[in-house]
This record gives sequence, structure tokens and C-alpha cells, in this order.
Amino acid sequence: MSVDTAIFAGGCFWCMVQPFDTYPGIEKVESGYTGGYVPNPTYEQVKSGATGHTEAVRITFDPAVVSYADLVEIYWQQTDPTDAMGQFQDRGDNYRPVIFVKDQDQRRIAEASKKRLAASGRFADPIVTRIEPAQPFYLAEDYHQQFYKKNPERFAAEEAAGRAQFRQEHWNKK
Repeated sequence: MSVDTAIFAGGCFWCMVQPFDTYPGIEKVESGYTGGYVPNPTYEQVKSGATGHTEAVRITFDPAVVSYADLVEIYWQQTDPTDAMGQFQDRGDNYRPVIFVKDQDQRRIAEASKKRLAASGRFADPIVTRIEPAQPFYLAEDYHQQFYKKNPERFAAEEAAGRAQFRQEHWNKK
């Protein structure tokens, strides 16, 4: 089996793991930091906004089971693509929505998907999620990995702070 990777930033990484982790063909979902200029940053450094990093997830997947295009579609449904300054209750550059692409094929797929979303009329405001070249990905501290399983009450509170309602209003409507 050959595997591939995808990196997405969509606000708090705690809330970005579960939607991918439970999908067929996903081998692993890791929380971490990317897009900045400080090597091996800590959570406290990233949270301070001083490293240029954003919280992100790195997804290892089997492309024979789930395509990169499928993952991009799942990604859109976890985020507010019209909010460049964070996601839901998490504000600041370290929570900005970004699709980090590792090659031209991923860029082509992400750009086409973004264009389709913008043309769909689903959102009145412009789609501002950025598509940027992948940069080094630094794993977050162990207590951040699989947070939704380790801390279900805290995870539920994070989801209830706007993300779940937004998904219901914008993605689950008929």
C-alpha cells in the first residue's frame, strides 16, 4: 500500500482531527505546527503568535481508498472559509485557514475545489482560505495528539463554541 499526505489548517487542531480520523482510508492524523519561521516551536510559542506558525493537521492516507480531492471537500466542511483571521472562537494568525499543498497536483485540486466553492453561492462572503506551499511540519506535544479521544468533555466544549453550529447551518442544510 502506498500512502500520501495532506496538511490542512482550520483553526484549533483539536477540532480538525476527528473529522478525518474517522474516515475510511485515513492511516493517521497528527496535530502540529507549520507555515512559520521558528524551528521546532512549542505550543506556547505558537499560541503567542510569535513564530508565524499555524495549528494544522497532517493526514496520512491511502489514495486507493480516499482521494486528496475527497480530503479537500472534508476540509471545507470543517471550517469557515470566509474568515481569514482565525476560526470560530480561535482568533489570530496561528488559527488562519490554509490548505498547504506539497506539489502542483495538490495545488490544482485545491484551487479547483476553492473555485467551485466560491461559485456555489453557499457563502455570501468571499472564500479567503489560502492555498500555500507546504513547509516543515512540526508535531505538537503528545497531549495534543488525538485530543478528542483523550479529553472528550473539553473537545465537546470547543466544538460547541461555534464550529458545530456553523457546520449545521452551512453544510448540513438540504
